Amino acid sequence: MAKLILVRHGQSTWNAANRFTGWVDVPLNHVGRREAIAAAQKISPYQINVAFTSLLMRAMETAAICLTECVGVCGGKSPVFKHEADDPDWHGWDKYSGDHSHEVPIFMSSSLDERYYGDLQGFNKAEMAQQFGEEVVHQWRRSFSIRPPGGESLEDTVARTIPFFLDRILKHLTTGDNVLVAAHGNSLRALIMQLDQLEPDEVPALELATGIPIVYEITPKGEITHKTVLA
Repeated sequence: MAKLILVRHGQSTWNAANRFTGWVDVPLNHVGRREAIAAAQKISPYQINVAFTSLLMRAMETAAICLTECVGVCGGKSPVFKHEADDPDWHGWDKYSGDHSHEVPIFMSSSLDERYYGDLQGFNKAEMAQQFGEEVVHQWRRSFSIRPPGGESLEDTVARTIPFFLDRILKHLTTGDNVLVAAHGNSLRALIMQLDQLEPDEVPALELATGIPIVYEITPKGEITHKTVLA
């Protein structure tokens, strides 16, 4: 039975500073790298066949660490980031004529990017709460359909994340591949909404800790038989 492993990226430099991050491309800090290493150890019993991540460095770092820190995760294979050939900045980085059976592909997509926080990006969350009011900022952060100024709602994030899951990720699971998805708090909330069949008002309350893997067991028909949080 296929395994789908979801992991929120480790702590970033802006997580530590309590800043709205969204699409700003900040890296993991030392705590985040340790969290990713711990996540790798927790998923070591599962051999990953393919991985998906966002275009943001903190998620890509987490995916790479998860696939390199424990030998069993990749079964001795090397992870390779797969770039889209029609990207104007693609320079053939992942193109080679050797034996591809020795790699674990990592596919990157903006569909898995964090929710876009618009005009809030870069600002301290507590300072924004003082300026606009705690209730207003709480709605911007956690309501399902309310957008922050210039940004995305969680509903907007769901609208781009779920089709990608159904079109790209699910087909690997139904053919028996074990899949790792290293992404963000809100893009993972969107996936869990689909997987757990949650109602919109249930999704904002989901709390996802950084670096804690969630494992779903999925049948060839796409049915979920078990869910485990590897805390």
